[in-house]
Amino acid sequence: MELEKNELLSLKNGSDIRGVAIAVEDFPANLTPEAVTLIANGLVSWLRKEEALYQEGKLTIGVGQDSRISGDSLKKALIQQLTAQGVQVIDFQLATTPAMFMSTQYPEFNCDAAVMLTASHLPYYYNGLKIFTKQGGAEKEDIQFILEHLQKNENGHQGTVTTADLISVYIDDLVKKISDSTNSRQPLAGCKIVVDAGNGAGGFFVDVLQRLGADTTGSQFLEPDGRFPNHIPNPDNDEAMASIKKAVLDNQADLGVIFDTDVDRAAVVTASGSTLNRNNLIAVLSKIVLSEHPGTSIVTNSPTSDHLRTFIEALGGKQVRYISGYRNVINKAIELNKEGIDCQLAIETSGHAAFKENYFLDDGAYVIAKILMLLPSLKKNQQTLDSFLQELKQPAETVEVRFPLRKDDYRQLGEEVIQKLADYQVTGWKIDPENHEGVRIRLEEPFGSGWFLLRMSLHEPLLVLQVENDVQGIIPKVLQELNVFLEEFPEVDQTKLLSKI
Repeated sequence: MELEKNELLSLKNGSDIRGVAIAVEDFPANLTPEAVTLIANGLVSWLRKEEALYQEGKLTIGVGQDSRISGDSLKKALIQQLTAQGVQVIDFQLATTPAMFMSTQYPEFNCDAAVMLTASHLPYYYNGLKIFTKQGGAEKEDIQFILEHLQKNENGHQGTVTTADLISVYIDDLVKKISDSTNSRQPLAGCKIVVDAGNGAGGFFVDVLQRLGADTTGSQFLEPDGRFPNHIPNPDNDEAMASIKKAVLDNQADLGVIFDTDVDRAAVVTASGSTLNRNNLIAVLSKIVLSEHPGTSIVTNSPTSDHLRTFIEALGGKQVRYISGYRNVINKAIELNKEGIDCQLAIETSGHAAFKENYFLDDGAYVIAKILMLLPSLKKNQQTLDSFLQELKQPAETVEVRFPLRKDDYRQLGEEVIQKLADYQVTGWKIDPENHEGVRIRLEEPFGSGWFLLRMSLHEPLLVLQVENDVQGIIPKVLQELNVFLEEFPEVDQTKLLSKI
């Protein structure tokens, strides 16, 4: 058991569990049905805080999956072990991560907990588990507990399995919220909106749009296919965004919507082909919440544009830049509200966005719903989403570089690089004190006008560099100076940086 515990602890991925579910070259499988059986034990051990429900055999757990081809075998192992421990299981089959949380809120299901089998946008051979209770998502320490408590629980009961249609209830909920907000049963009549589900779990959103009156001609990759044959389902991926942009322009659509595999993230393409992801998506959602809650604070992760801060402050809001990781920004927003500081939105540049009004749940479909609520008024005032963002200044150029760290103790190496860069003296580089991870440098002449951030990747042996500049052609000069600095660290792989100089 001890060896198994150590192996399972390697599956901890922040507040999720993730691993390789299908062995491929150089990647042996470690999230197997056998591993999931043990995780089921840990999950029940963690949930036994609902002692009365468990002892009475009334503990109910919802289980759902995205389109990954490993989902069925992992789900079978999970359900079998949960029921063997007296748990009542509702199998929601194909579902989304936000809908799985809502299964703990909808009175039709009233689940005490929910498990979503997904690995978000990772390649097809990965899978994972996201875990919720009625209070919200599991935290890092909860996942640690689950992976350390692998003994089977006994309560004298045999559980049962029922199947239910969660997505239809979730669709009804979204349609009602959009209709109520716009005071119209078909507020999208006359709008053409295309959806790109990337062969994940997001194809249902076409039904939402059609019920609201939209024409969804040109929507693509709606059928679930866990090998993701068309592109990675990821709104932060260039190929995926190019795909939805082409669909919008080819179909002369008013809007394009793209989801990641489990629909906790989304992005938008406007009629002109402009992408609303990263800083642009944050700006749109910030403008929405500030119109509804003047003066509110908005928590983002660190790698956001200086222009975004200017945009938010001009609207009367406040940006709080915090540590990357969707649970980190959500928990910071919750903390601010507890301190009496109104905070209505927590959002990462990756597209994870959580509204206070929606349980601080990072829900890609709800993000799109908030944007759809805007469309009738924009149309009435002869405005577009592009004009909605005209006050947000765009940088002349941006670059992201990832540096593999070729050392066993890669985290120590990365932190050493960051610390020494903070002490590195270069004319035109100034430390930005309003930063909570890595080192952020403000760029001035002779390095144009902009900034860069160097930080550790949350889960991989990488340093991540993001650079923005308002002067075209300056970024190679910044990268050249960083190349000189990094020569002191031969274990930092500069191959990708050198290709951009």
